[in-house]
Amino acid sequence: MAAYKNVALVGASGSIGKIILHGLVASAKFNVTVVSRKESEATFPAGVTLRRTDFSEADLEAAFEGQHVVISALGAMGFGEQKKLVDAAVRAGVQRFLPSEFSASSQDEAVLQLLPLFRQKTELIEYLKTKEAEGLSWTGLATSGLFDWGLENGFLEFDIANRTATIWDGGNKSFTLTNEKHLSEAVVSILQHPQDTSNKYLYIASVETTQNDILAALEEKTGTKWTVNATTTKEQVSEGVRKLGAGDFSGAFTLVRATTFGSIPRLRANYAKDETLANGMLGLKLDSVKDTVERVVRNKSN
Repeated sequence: MAAYKNVALVGASGSIGKIILHGLVASAKFNVTVVSRKESEATFPAGVTLRRTDFSEADLEAAFEGQHVVISALGAMGFGEQKKLVDAAVRAGVQRFLPSEFSASSQDEAVLQLLPLFRQKTELIEYLKTKEAEGLSWTGLATSGLFDWGLENGFLEFDIANRTATIWDGGNKSFTLTNEKHLSEAVVSILQHPQDTSNKYLYIASVETTQNDILAALEEKTGTKWTVNATTTKEQVSEGVRKLGAGDFSGAFTLVRATTFGSIPRLRANYAKDETLANGMLGLKLDSVKDTVERVVRNKSN
C-alpha cells in the first residue's frame, strides 16, 4: 500500500489542528487541503488549498473528492459532527480517516467516567469499524496531555512567570505526555505507513515522568525555588464537575488534567507501562524532561 498524498484537514484553526497542519506542511510530502466553515475568518499558510464548506453532507462529500485521507481535529463542540465527516468520506472514496483523538485515550473507561463527552469519540471509533468493509480504514492516535504546549500556555498549571505549580496527591504518580513535534511527526508517519497503521488505535509519548520531576527540572532551569499549591484528585475532580454543572467549561480542562495527573483506579495514564507505545513503528524517540523544560523556558523568556 503506497503512502498517501492528498490530505484534507478539518479543524485546522484549533490548537491541535494548527500543530497537525504545521507538521503536514513542514514535511512537504502531501498536498494539503484545509476544509473550513464558510463563516470562518481563519487564515492558513501559503501552499495550502483552502476549501470553505457549509458542512452539509453534499458539500463535505464534494470537498473530500480526490482526497486520500481526511483528518478530523475538531474540538469538543464538534465531536458529534464527525459521523457526518465519515459518511461524506466514504461516499467520496477516501481511503483513511483519522478521528479527533489526539488527547487522553477514548478507549479507557476511567477517562470516560471523568469526561463523558469523550464517549462520542469511543462511539466514532466503533462507527469507523463498521465502515472498513466499505473501503475506509482508520487510525486513532492517543497522545495523553501535550507537554511543551501545556507548559508554555499554563494548561498543566506550572506557571513559569510566577514560579508556582499546582501539584496533585504529592506529585509522584508516573504518566506520559507528548510534545507538539511528536504529535505532528506521528500523524505524518501514519500517513507514510498505511499498512502498518490501518484500523489501529495507537499510543505515543514523548516523556514518561511525574509532576515532581517536571517541577525539579523547572526549578533547576529557572534557578528558583517554586511555590507549590498542594491539591488532591478528589478536590480537583469535584471542582471540575461543579464548574461544568454550572456551565463553566473550564471545568472540562480540570477533568482533562485529571486524566493525566489523577490518582484514579484503573486509569491508564502511563502509556509506556499501561499500553504498547507505537513510537518505534512511527519512528519517534523519547525526549528528556529537562530538554523540553529548557526549550520552553527559553522560548518564554525571549
